[in-house]
Amino acid sequence: MSSAERFLRACRREPTDCTPVWFMRQAGRYLPEYRAIRQKYSLLDICARPEVAAQVTLQPVDALGVDAAILFADILLPLIPMGIDLEFAAGEGPVIHNPIRTSNDVTALRPIHARDDLASVMQTIRLVRRELNGRVPLIGFAGAPFTLASYLIEGGASRTFLKTKQLMYREPQTWHALMGKLAEMLADYLCAQIAAGAQAVQLFDSWVGWLSPDDYATYVQPYSQRIFRAIDDVPTIHFGTDTATLLTLMREAGGDVIGLDWRVPLDHGWQPLGDVAVQGNLDPLALFAPRDVLASKVSDKATHHGHLGES
Repeated sequence: MSSAERFLRACRREPTDCTPVWFMRQAGRYLPEYRAIRQKYSLLDICARPEVAAQVTLQPVDALGVDAAILFADILLPLIPMGIDLEFAAGEGPVIHNPIRTSNDVTALRPIHARDDLASVMQTIRLVRRELNGRVPLIGFAGAPFTLASYLIEGGASRTFLKTKQLMYREPQTWHALMGKLAEMLADYLCAQIAAGAQAVQLFDSWVGWLSPDDYATYVQPYSQRIFRAIDDVPTIHFGTDTATLLTLMREAGGDVIGLDWRVPLDHGWQPLGDVAVQGNLDPLALFAPRDVLASKVSDKATHHGHLGES
């Protein structure tokens, strides 16, 4: 069975000859070729140059022999044409200079047309598909509404999500207006990626594990669900971290594949989800373990029939 078939068949819960492997962050500092490119370009510069972004997307496919490529982009990228002043500060990560704090800030967010306003991403997808020439499928992705909202409100990364939850609890109308705008934009963005050639798409809800099940159901689930309902052409993957108490709610929101992070045993996480594939749940720091320990952990994951990615 070819790698081109293996990954997509696993997403659909069809038989495969082995468990396919890909990593959440396939391109990164461990690759000398990537470090050389980062000496010339910032992250946003790479994303704005389709030829460079395509090259970075392909580097781990050639170096590692993984079963799928994942688009090189950033989850915050679509916020820029909406009017957000985004910077990646050295040593700090993303910084948003005009955070969302009021209903007027939400109103000021511009609607976008992803095919035009994020044309560089679409061109990267087309270039990667051409270069892959069917070797492996290409995964597109976007950040989920809650995760993007948290960056927008906090002005960057957060350890407590205090400002996010304050807005959510104190100004629910403003919160729902923001989430509605983000869901509409993200559905359009992922559909545009599919039209450009993405063969599966993933919704990253990196910070949603900071919510209780009740808050997730009230403030988040309807918006993630809106996005998944807009997609019916390719397999969809729904990923979050620290989501052991949210998994069934995430499944209700949507996704052909549900991500299980390293804190959740595959069997324990999969059992209540029903007719769905799962991905994960290798601890990323296991990559620093002795090779025999790492091999044992990987072998344990591969005995299951979801698909395997780094969580």
